[in-house]
Amino acid sequence: MIAEFEGRIFALIEDMVESATDDELFASGYLQGHLTVSVAEAEANGENSSEQLKARVQSSLDKAIQAGELSPRDQVLVLGMWENLYQKALPETER
Repeated sequence: MIAEFEGRIFALIEDMVESATDDELFASGYLQGHLTVSVAEAEANGENSSEQLKARVQSSLDKAIQAGELSPRDQVLVLGMWENLYQKALPETER
C-alpha cells in the first residue's frame, strides 16, 4: 500500500512539473527526498498505512526545520505542498 501511495504522490508531482511555479518545483523536489526516505523506513518497519507514512514524513520535515534547513517562507511552502499532495493521493473513501 505504501509503495502505491508513494507512486500516486510522485505522479501528482510529475503532472504539475510543466505548469508549476519555481516555488512549487522547489517544494515538490524537496519533498521527494523526504518521502523516499520515509517510505523506505516505513517498509523496513512493516508499516503500511498512509497515516503512518504521513507521520514519518512530518517527523522528517520537523527535524529538517529544527536543523534550520528551511526558511520560514520555505517551511510554509513545503508543509503546504505536503498536505496538498497527501490529500490528493488519498483514495476518495479516505478523504
